[in-house]
Amino acid sequence: MSQKTIAFIGTGNMSYAIIGGLVNSGFSPNHIIATNRNAEKLAKVGDDFGIQVTSDNIQAINQADYVVLSVKPQMMEALCQTIKESGIAYKDKVFISVAAGIKVARLQEMLDHPVKMIRCMPNTPSLQGKGVSGLFSNNTNEQEKQFATEVFSATGIVSWLETEDQINDIIAVTGSSPAYVFLFLEAIEQKAIELGFDAEQARQLVQQVAVGASDMVAKSPDLSISQLRANVTSKGGTTAAAIAHLEQQNLTQTVADAMDACIARAQQMELEF
Repeated sequence: MSQKTIAFIGTGNMSYAIIGGLVNSGFSPNHIIATNRNAEKLAKVGDDFGIQVTSDNIQAINQADYVVLSVKPQMMEALCQTIKESGIAYKDKVFISVAAGIKVARLQEMLDHPVKMIRCMPNTPSLQGKGVSGLFSNNTNEQEKQFATEVFSATGIVSWLETEDQINDIIAVTGSSPAYVFLFLEAIEQKAIELGFDAEQARQLVQQVAVGASDMVAKSPDLSISQLRANVTSKGGTTAAAIAHLEQQNLTQTVADAMDACIARAQQMELEF
């Protein structure tokens, strides 16, 4: 990976995962700077990965070629105002935002310049290197896009989006969807406990089913997911009875409606910022 300097403004779970992935993939810790107002969190990321740390956002941005804006959406405008007022040369840097709900045009407005901007929507499995990051770029060249690909590939797979509106779609498809899966697993776990399994055993059984099913999908690229489901569903059998009930309850439409609700909320957030 090319050794540009990258600053992470904010070191929450997602930034921590990306930094860890970068260092583990061979990116020099000397070329990573992280900031946080919380001294304990800042010390942890510095100690864990040997990167540079500072509580001074402007110092970090000034040293960086790429700046990852990893603060809460409601904090973004104040951060950009600080950058504008600092007097540092920031207009040729590449900014990468992982904030939901703030479009490129709005971010550029906050920075008072059409800066090079990449929006990213990662998801929580990035913490285990199994994530998905949807990326959309504006004003960037192929080399800069390649660098962003390398950064986020350190935590999973990368999907470049053709339009910014697709950011909201990928939120529903990958950003929020781990929670859908967790809810389904939670329901199975709860029923297992009601059936008499103790909590530890129920958790062990459910998580193994999740791992096994995911592994079957990953290792069966020639089979559709619907075919994998059909392969487990013997006609007239116990699985068929369960699937028939889920279909009667219109599970497929319920999931689709939930994803539409996710997209609608993402679109609403864009109007708030």
